[in-house]
Amino acid sequence: METELHQLPQVESAQGRIPLVARRVEVAGHRFELLHPRSVDELIDERDFDVDGRLPYWAELWPSGRALAARLARERGNGRRLLELGTGIGLPSLVAVRVGFTALATDYYQAAIELLRANAERNGVSELTTRLLDWRNFPDDLGRFDVVAASDVLYERPNVPLVAGAFLRALAPGGLGLVSDPGRRSAVNFAAECQRCGLSCVLTDRIAMVDGTSHPTIDLYEVRRAREA
Repeated sequence: METELHQLPQVESAQGRIPLVARRVEVAGHRFELLHPRSVDELIDERDFDVDGRLPYWAELWPSGRALAARLARERGNGRRLLELGTGIGLPSLVAVRVGFTALATDYYQAAIELLRANAERNGVSELTTRLLDWRNFPDDLGRFDVVAASDVLYERPNVPLVAGAFLRALAPGGLGLVSDPGRRSAVNFAAECQRCGLSCVLTDRIAMVDGTSHPTIDLYEVRRAREA
């Protein structure tokens, strides 16, 4: 059920203020009311696309995000550090904090970061930090993380080496990487790209997801440093 909201911290895009709706979501017994844009189409900016092919994928609650959140809910955080790449609306990071992780949620869009902050506040999740992150210019000061997680980030072929490189840079020794993907064509190259980087990548599960009228199957990969696999 979605409810249109008018009295919220404003989330801005290139087109101005973004109309938001709220959606109730439950993952492994953890309940959230998530804000998200009313329409993704309203956020498309041809100028952004002409510069770097940027599209507002962050504005949807994708089935892969639900699958990743459910996988994280099975982990015991115990204060371990978690990095989410391409957080979007932020469901996996919110779940991670609920199960005890110290989470850093990152995205390429400032609007996504602002929306995640609003969602965290709305759901009483205070132990969450955020940061803008461009995989093409990965920062040296980000540090290493016990868990690095990403959902539906392999949607374009150029993303594959960038995501593998981000896992290489951010995954701590002995750490666990998690990637969920709805079987996109470009994802078939991800394991080989990880291997070239010195990482192992194993398809560990195929999850049947039911979301509205779609019935996708979500592939779940685990990524580790090769010598630790």
